[in-house]
Amino acid sequence: MPTDKDGPEAAFRSVAEFREVIDRTFTLMSEDPDMGPRLREADTPQRFEFPDLKLIVNVRAGAPGEPNLLWEWSDDVDWEPKVGMVMTSEIANRYFQGKENVAIAIARRRIKPGGDMKAALAILPLTKPVFARYREMIAADYPHLAV
Repeated sequence: MPTDKDGPEAAFRSVAEFREVIDRTFTLMSEDPDMGPRLREADTPQRFEFPDLKLIVNVRAGAPGEPNLLWEWSDDVDWEPKVGMVMTSEIANRYFQGKENVAIAIARRRIKPGGDMKAALAILPLTKPVFARYREMIAADYPHLAV
């Protein structure tokens, strides 16, 4: 898939590496003292599909006594997503590095949204603090993914 970025494609080495990176990313968001509680309060269940890797992850806010965010790499969950997003692993990597503008990606069909778009737009600003932390994680542990 052609992109607007310069340089070689930053690709995950395996499905396992993608899951590891995304698990760590959701953990960063959940455990962040500002972002985690705000995402819990927003209570917007989400479903992400990554067709290039044949993966689906469902995310929801934690209940009292649970972490701020919970996620399952499955569609077999006991909650209904309010928001859905379909994107490649490359677009997800670019997004979490702050290099993929969601509105432009939707317009260019690099991200295919579904569900309650008002809820989706409301939580986007809550996730922005993860961009710098994701870039730090990539630089330290996965430099081949830097874009």
